[in-house]
Amino acid sequence: MTRGTTGSAGRPRRGGAMAAVGSTAATKVIVMGLSGVLGIITSRMIIQNFGTDAYAQYGLLSTFPTLLPFADLGIAAIVINAVAGSSSVRTDDFVKRSIVTAFRVLLVSGGIMVAVALLITLAGWWPVLLGEGLLPDGGSLAAGLCLAVFGLVIPLTVGQRILVGLKKTSTQVASQAVVAPFMLLAIGSAVMFSVPVGSYLAVISYVANSLVSVICLIVAARALSPQIGSAVKLVPRVRSYRGVPALGLAWPMLVQMIALPVAMQTGRLLLSHLAGPDELAQYNLASQLFGIVLQTVAAAGIALWPVYAAARTAGRVESPTVPTLWFLLGGLVLGTALAVLSPFLARFVSGGAITLDGWMLVGFVVFVGLQAAKYPVGMYMTDKTGLVFQVLPIVLMVPLNLGLSWWFIGLVGAAGPVLGSAVSVALCQLVPNLWYVSRDLGRRRAEAAADGVVDESADGTTAAAGLDVDEQRGDETATDQAIAERAVAERAADERARDGRTGDDEKEAR
Repeated sequence: MTRGTTGSAGRPRRGGAMAAVGSTAATKVIVMGLSGVLGIITSRMIIQNFGTDAYAQYGLLSTFPTLLPFADLGIAAIVINAVAGSSSVRTDDFVKRSIVTAFRVLLVSGGIMVAVALLITLAGWWPVLLGEGLLPDGGSLAAGLCLAVFGLVIPLTVGQRILVGLKKTSTQVASQAVVAPFMLLAIGSAVMFSVPVGSYLAVISYVANSLVSVICLIVAARALSPQIGSAVKLVPRVRSYRGVPALGLAWPMLVQMIALPVAMQTGRLLLSHLAGPDELAQYNLASQLFGIVLQTVAAAGIALWPVYAAARTAGRVESPTVPTLWFLLGGLVLGTALAVLSPFLARFVSGGAITLDGWMLVGFVVFVGLQAAKYPVGMYMTDKTGLVFQVLPIVLMVPLNLGLSWWFIGLVGAAGPVLGSAVSVALCQLVPNLWYVSRDLGRRRAEAAADGVVDESADGTTAAAGLDVDEQRGDETATDQAIAERAVAERAADERARDGRTGDDEKEAR
């Protein structure tokens, strides 16, 4: 890899990309804080006016999106790559064909979701699938409506992918701020006018989340005008206007998208089948409270990804050991603080109707700490080899977590899924990932030493000989944005060249 000398001309820009990452993380934290506060008020309103059974069903039905994150069939990568790799997004035909392909695929996927919702509802299978957490008066219909709305909105999510490709991720995150106020206003209005919507509260949440997709699509359409409007008109012209290949996605990511939700988001279903509405309501409330901490940790953890990506590109060996310890400590401190406050928060939200027992609080503190600790090593393992390594442990985590959660529910009730998830994360993510990182660090350090690396800093970062301090710092602040842009541009150029060669061959054949 060619490097500059001591001048600044060849160095990566320090401020711009890191500022974008920081802006996105800060926006996410602000939106999360607003949503958390308004969500607590909304939950209190639901419990006081519609009862704990309605609150339990509301939490149960709200898990569909977390159980089906792969509903877009990985098409997001195609749109993001095409938009990010184009130098003229408003006129690039490759971008338009990618958007047309995305709409076509997502229309099929969404249509299947609507058909499945209709079939299950008419067949009366929702109580069998979701257990006793459904209300007898309207619970099955509400479940069907939730899945149907989810399917109808899937094609609109193209706008969010386009904004990410345009490097407007902070805009996409900021749009999520409309959900919590809409929920509070809608449910507050229902309470004020005595509208009996207790069975359909979750449907309101799906409508609220659909607003995010609508807003992002409108913003994206203005940014790419007239691409999206033209793409919509070309969607039905399957024969006369072909799209781009929809295969070739990163299979380890797809496997993880399928396995992780099954492993981590089935606690409510297990409680609905094995326990009852009271335990389900307790789990819902605890998940909502500790979810604020988990999202804070996630926002901070994702910011580490470009640091390790830049280090790999620069040929430096940068260890995640120290960040892992800091994240573990931070997760435990934040989790413990929330556990101390949770009795007061639970009493405020539920009006005393729901209490969180010791097992639930301890389980969530441990779970938050483990989730925090896995972020630095997970961000280190974002190359192809690291992603492939994670597939088998995550697949094994599915039966392990289900089995442990089932067993723990019989022992401690509502806290069972939390304890099962904590043990599963430790055994199937944190421990194997630490082992992989340790071996990978040893290999890279040996290779760096063979190439003439002479210095290793106290934090575990190995620097190559012959590079000045300023250049090393410039490399350290390079983000995934520049790296991804180069890779995406090369891939897009290859696909365009391939398309061009295909066209030449067809002309010669004619």
